[in-house]
Amino acid sequence: MSVITRLLGVATVGIGAAIAVRPGLLAHPCGLAEPDGSLSRSTKTLVVAIGARDVASGLAMACARSPEAQDIATGVRIASDVGDAINFGLTLPNRDARRKAVAAASAWALVCGLSRLRRQRCRWRPPPPP
Repeated sequence: MSVITRLLGVATVGIGAAIAVRPGLLAHPCGLAEPDGSLSRSTKTLVVAIGARDVASGLAMACARSPEAQDIATGVRIASDVGDAINFGLTLPNRDARRKAVAAASAWALVCGLSRLRRQRCRWRPPPPP
């Protein structure tokens, strides 16, 4: 199993917990705050749910007990980030927020994907000659 993937899982847990506790950390840069800077109840609910999802996927990456389980957990993380990039890229209220959100989600998906590929590549061995 990959130590790098475990560390990415721990980082994901930290990010998820931070936005679950302080939804403004995600909502403000995404342009989801009200004009007075407050957050609506629905925005808080959505951001806390995203944070909880990130905590769960991060724990799965960090605590996987087999390489296969770690691959699945990392795949879930990548799919979540790609989904975030698509959703935020299409729906956030302003262009700058869309650009930042797509960049952040895509970068995290890429880093997690590279960690998964690296682990699989390190695990691969050519078959012995006949």
